[in-house]
Amino acid sequence: MEWIADVSRGEWLRARLDGSFDTMHGVVPRGFAAYARVFHPASVRSQYDDRPATWSDAASAFGTIMHPLAQWQSLVRTPHEEQWHTRNAPDGREFSAPMEGEIEPQMLAHIAAHLSAHTGTPDDGVAAVWSGYGGLLGFFGETPARTFITFQGDDGEPGVNPGADARHEQMLARSIHDPFNNVFRKPTWQPGILPDEVSKGPQLELPGREYVLFSAPPAAFADPNWVLDAPWRDGPGEAHGFPPSAQHPNIVWPADHAWTMVSEIDFDSTIVAGSADLVAAICADPRLEAEPIPADADLSWRADGINR
Repeated sequence: MEWIADVSRGEWLRARLDGSFDTMHGVVPRGFAAYARVFHPASVRSQYDDRPATWSDAASAFGTIMHPLAQWQSLVRTPHEEQWHTRNAPDGREFSAPMEGEIEPQMLAHIAAHLSAHTGTPDDGVAAVWSGYGGLLGFFGETPARTFITFQGDDGEPGVNPGADARHEQMLARSIHDPFNNVFRKPTWQPGILPDEVSKGPQLELPGREYVLFSAPPAAFADPNWVLDAPWRDGPGEAHGFPPSAQHPNIVWPADHAWTMVSEIDFDSTIVAGSADLVAAICADPRLEAEPIPADADLSWRADGINR
């Protein structure tokens, strides 16, 4: 995988996107035979354990109906203006909402296995990563985009506190800002995960979003260890003791444009646009919770006309 400075590789998408976000085609290209919606996993907590949960699990627990255009807030019966990220089901279990714009490497690998089988160019493609992820790009500013907290272990050595929740620590380490201690500091170049050449280089501009492009064989993502080869792998985080990680690409397409996978940062599902056979294969995979959806589908949070 390598950085692509020629953003014209992604210009074909612009002509297939709407200028508005009234339907999914604000971010998902038109012109494909079929579309699949892959639902991001939720999680459920009981008195015994925490575990992944499907949207169908939530619908069963809350007495609602799972369907292709379901919206999480409605599925878990969220009253108007109340918190929907965590909801308690009638049986006492606590359901937490799916992640938006984020899927685990293993889930991407399941999807990518199907994608690779439905293109004539499985070894030639493009991955687009949203440029707005914290710490990804360098910038001129008064303070770094993030600072790292080092915990002291029982042996006195710096490291991650083994008694704390790793995900929470990653959030702290990767997200803490310090806007107060350097109020009068002049803006200087703050490096990001990507090299300065990439940070200062051109980006693909699509409606409401900008992306950094990388050459990426679609087949590479069928291996959950793809993060080890990603140029946007979080080297600074690893230097501070965190395991290898890389934000999964938000858009992937093969050189022959046979399909497009879109994980919009504000969507709690990933959309695959392609052939009818591809969509059928993804929706039939028991490892994925996926449903076919029509063109012009409304995926906004108010779109669930069944669970109201």
